[in-house]
Amino acid sequence: MKALRSSFIIGLALGLLSAIPAAAQNRTFSDPNVEYTFEVPDERWKMVGKPSATSPNVNYVFVTAKEGDLEVRKTTARADTPTADIIRAEEDKLQFMPGYVAGKDENFSGFLKGSVFNFEFVRSGRNMAGRFYFLRSGDTVYILRFTGYTNNLRSLRSQTDSIARTFQIKKS
Repeated sequence: MKALRSSFIIGLALGLLSAIPAAAQNRTFSDPNVEYTFEVPDERWKMVGKPSATSPNVNYVFVTAKEGDLEVRKTTARADTPTADIIRAEEDKLQFMPGYVAGKDENFSGFLKGSVFNFEFVRSGRNMAGRFYFLRSGDTVYILRFTGYTNNLRSLRSQTDSIARTFQIKKS
């Protein structure tokens, strides 16, 4: 009986250990039309907007756009411009969304340092949330705009943080 229990525990442990590498597999986003790269932590994130020579914007959705949407945008601001000023300029555009409620700013760091801005709004009668990462590289600020249903975006936070943490400029 004791040998059967031990072999069961060992088998269970081996099964769990073999599942970890499969769950931890990331895909790397990289495209010759943009100067950055990042890791996509889950295969349910699908690219729906590919960058081109005329439009460097990237769009991903998590299952559907309302469940999770990522837009990568790029803007320029002098290196001595505070990130808070860049966030306020973006917030000026957001405040006209129905049901808009500003959240708090947080400092954030990964390969690039910056800030995160959280907010809530209403779309088609449903509570939605936004989590925008402002990542700075010299005079360039990359804005990772995540939006989705409030509950979904909250549960995707570890993935949105992971994408932002792994966002980096390609090595020349």
